Amino acid sequence: MGFKSVLCVTGSDHSDQDVRTAAGLCAEVGAYLSVLIMSPPPLVMSSPSLGDGIPEWPGQRAQAIARLDKRFRQIERFSQDMARLEKTSREIQKLLRATSLCYDVDTDYCDQANVGDAVRQRAHCTDLTIVGTALLNDNNLGPLVINGSLFDTGKPVLVVPKGAEATLSPRRVLVGWDSRVEASRAVREALDLLSGADEVRVALVDPEATCNGYGAEPGADIAAYLTRHGARVSVDRLPSAGKPVATVLAQHAIDTSADMIVMGAYGSRRLRERLFGGVTRWIVGKPPLPLFLAR
Repeated sequence: MGFKSVLCVTGSDHSDQDVRTAAGLCAEVGAYLSVLIMSPPPLVMSSPSLGDGIPEWPGQRAQAIARLDKRFRQIERFSQDMARLEKTSREIQKLLRATSLCYDVDTDYCDQANVGDAVRQRAHCTDLTIVGTALLNDNNLGPLVINGSLFDTGKPVLVVPKGAEATLSPRRVLVGWDSRVEASRAVREALDLLSGADEVRVALVDPEATCNGYGAEPGADIAAYLTRHGARVSVDRLPSAGKPVATVLAQHAIDTSADMIVMGAYGSRRLRERLFGGVTRWIVGKPPLPLFLAR
């Protein structure tokens, strides 16, 4: 199957490093690159009330001036944001013209409420979304892009943290397995990566042998599935020793010199994930190496 079309989302005020990372990955597998540049959500400026330095007399005139002032500031902000988007677009197109890639560069100016929809629309028609360091560290735009890519698309996301060497041809891969549908989807989406790796380690934290769930021999079923697809698999059953599952998985990935972690995203309900965190939220916040997510 492979990855033939890749989406990279970046902010208009970000560096070009995320695009360079995505371009390198596309060159590695011969994929088409779509770049979406998004403007930071505009500031919401409320109209000053009559008691905030505006004379009460004449009231209607003061309110009209306040409305005009707010409108002027919105237009000024819009003009600045559009100029920044166009400048970033020109710079990225210049960067990509120097490569041998097939690509397109698009811009979108929208508020926070519409970021997810804008990303989802484009992610539907690509095989993989790349979330680079700059986007990952953008607390306003990053989470909206990740949510827009993962929810309602059925498409995977590759998170590339600072300092990580990203590749779509990893030699050693750690699969975080919990027998849930999200983990199964992640394995299916990463099948080409896994079958081409030198070593795949399926990691289960505190698994229990049951007639359902993990099965009588935890990890044996997914290992057999991957083996049938040509992957070289071993199963690691790890005790948590009271530590969070994410901590155990991250440390095991480091101990085994993994190049990438593959795991399902948001296994719990979305609202609960937002309020209380979870494996995905913790590891996306501080991933030790590239993280391949699917839901």
